[in-house]
Formats: sequence, structure tokens, C-alpha cells
Amino acid sequence: MTDQRVIAVEEHFTTPGFLQRAHALDFCPGDRTEVELTRAVESTEPTRSQLLDLDARLAAMDASGQDMALLSLNPPGVQPYRPADAVKLARDVNDELARIVRDHPNRFGGLATVTPQAPDEAAKEIGRAMGPLGLHGIMINSHTDGHYLDEPRFAPLLEAAEAHRAPIYLHPRVPSVLDPYAPYGLSGAIWGYGAEAGLHAMRLIMSGTLDRYPNLRIVLGHLGEGIPYYLRRIDNRYAFARRISGAATPMAQLTLTPGEYFRRNFTITTSGIDDPNALEYALRTIGDDNIMFAIDAPYEETGQAVRFLTSAPLSDVQRANISHRTAERVFGV
Repeated sequence: MTDQRVIAVEEHFTTPGFLQRAHALDFCPGDRTEVELTRAVESTEPTRSQLLDLDARLAAMDASGQDMALLSLNPPGVQPYRPADAVKLARDVNDELARIVRDHPNRFGGLATVTPQAPDEAAKEIGRAMGPLGLHGIMINSHTDGHYLDEPRFAPLLEAAEAHRAPIYLHPRVPSVLDPYAPYGLSGAIWGYGAEAGLHAMRLIMSGTLDRYPNLRIVLGHLGEGIPYYLRRIDNRYAFARRISGAATPMAQLTLTPGEYFRRNFTITTSGIDDPNALEYALRTIGDDNIMFAIDAPYEETGQAVRFLTSAPLSDVQRANISHRTAERVFGV
């Protein structure tokens, strides 16, 4: 892959200060499963060191041929915590992330942490992140205490993201309704994460939110959390519901079809899915200019992901778009 940058856009980190403070906080009762899992992961080697040691991260990037990583706070970030605690935590971690980016401007970019549980404060932090801090977007870890971004309470956050041209990386987390997933270990990355993030994205589409905020840019990992592979049926069933009044589940009157919103407002990443067949279908469905490379470090192996990028059956233009051009356009890196 001569003369092509490799930019990975879903790469997690944390700081000692964040861990010390966050692990001592009370959290929303409904987030117990995820917070306890996250705290165990963040306290156990080798993951703890992999999240903290950015010198080792750079060495792994160098060894694999990865040029740049967009860092984001390890999920679920600050979203399980009370607003009074979360707002200060978010500001402090964003300050630290901005320092990391300033120290390594050609190697690291950053997605800011914000507080959906305090939407007005989140809006202010988006402006600070995209302005003086020089970061490249924000990460939202799906629901916040069971609430989703299409709800009116989050209007200040969405208005700020659109106004400041801040892409929203909509990252998975444990589903807001846990019981059906719990008995068989389905709440995590094996199934629940993707189902949760896909649900959130579909709520944004089907609620009319993207009519109100037509310039929002939403990023989904894991090759679109299943949505690209279901778009034909989604559009078909939406058309049926609009055509056959009373014979199908009521749906909002949208300006565009669901598939048109997805292609206009969403970009997807390869994080965690090194599958050439899945990538081929995504390319046919939404195009290489809407796909970005991501690893999901440290939860996926950097070398393996980069080898997939370099060996996948892609044209030169497709590989260039996925490896760096789409990220350069979407995130301004």
C-alpha cells in the first residue's frame, strides 16, 4: 500500500487520573453490568496497560504500518455517572486528550467525551472540543440511562454537533434493556453491542431527527452494526407502512427513505470485522467514500487489522478511501 496513510478511527485509551476518579464514583443502577465489566477490564492486565501506555501503542502502530489513530475514552466513558461528576470528568479527560494530540500531531487525533446526561454542558463541550482543544469529533456510547439521542432533551447536543461540524461516533454499549441478553452472555460484543448501536442509529433515522439536523454526520463501527445488510428490507417495509395505512406499524412521515438517510448522514468503519465478504457487501451498498478503517484497539489486534486492510481485494481507489481519504474528509485529520 505504497504512499497511502493508514488512519484508524476507533481506538480507545484512558488516563490514570480518569481511572482513579471514575472507579470511585456511584453510577446509574441500570448500568451496573457494564460498569462492573469495564472496571474489571480497566484493572486487569494486559488491557489496563494497553489503554494507558501510548508509547507502546505507537510502537505497535509503527510495527504494523499504521500512521495515525483517533483516540477516544474507553467506553462507556462518563455516561453512567451523575451530571455533576460527569461534566468535570469529561472536561479533564478532553484536556488531557488535547495535550496528547498536540504532543503527537501526526500520530494521534482525538474524539472528545461529552455528557448527554447534561445536554447543555455537552453542547458547550462540543464547542470547546472542536474549537480551542483542536479535537476532531465526539464519541457517544449509545444510550444514556436508557435514553436515546432522538429524544427532545438532547436537542442542544445535536444542534451543537451540527453547528460545529462535529462527527458523532455512535459507539456500542450494553443494551438498555438487559434481561433478554443476560442468560447466555449476549449483552456484550458478541451480539448485544451491535444490536444496541444499530437500534440507536435506526431511531435517529426513523424519528425524523435527520430531517431536523440534515448536516449531522454519524459514524458507526463494525461495518455499520448490521444496517447495510438490511437496508433493502428496511426501505421495503417503510414503503409498505406508508402505503398500507392501518395494516402495518405506524411510522413517521420522512422526507427521504431510510436508506437515503443512511447514505447521506452515516459513515461506517471496519472496526472488529476483518471479513472480505462483509466488506464487499458494504462497498456495494454504501460505497468506499463512506467507509473508514478502524481497529478497535486494544480489543482487536493491530497487526491483524492492518494486514486485512492491505490484503483485502480492493481497487487502489477503494483502498485509499478506506485507509485514509474518508477519515481525512469526515474528521479533518
